[in-house]
Amino acid sequence: MIQIPMTLKGIKKLRKELIKLKNIERPKIINSIIEARKHGDLKENAEYQAAREAQSFCEGRIKEIEIKLSNANIIDVTKIIHNDKIIFGSTVYIQNILTNKKITYKIVGNDESDLKNNLISINAPLARALIGKKKNNIIKVQTPKGIIKYKILKIEYI
Repeated sequence: MIQIPMTLKGIKKLRKELIKLKNIERPKIINSIIEARKHGDLKENAEYQAAREAQSFCEGRIKEIEIKLSNANIIDVTKIIHNDKIIFGSTVYIQNILTNKKITYKIVGNDESDLKNNLISINAPLARALIGKKKNNIIKVQTPKGIIKYKILKIEYI
């Protein structure tokens, strides 16, 4: 299997979701199925069908998380030699050359990415352009609107 890079925070988040699914959601769904069975014919029982669908989704997600956790490569950015270059887990402060807009991103694994919280996937075009670069480097990123240039202002390894 392919190793999946993840931060410590990402691993904790997945483990928390797994515990919730196994200890809270799964028992709720089982109770829903038991209740729905009491309402008669299962072929025309919408409650039963919905509960079975929820069970299928829940079990699928549990399996998906377990596979990801078993293949996770936990990367602690504070313990890696980085030579002042951007690496997985780095927090990067950049500035759009054209608009002068400043933004901060942390480069994380696919399952951890959350643009609203400035967490970008290691596979995102911006992250790929940033990896290996240093402070004051200028990078170019191809976007649907064209090429955007950014200046790297600061790199943190936290």
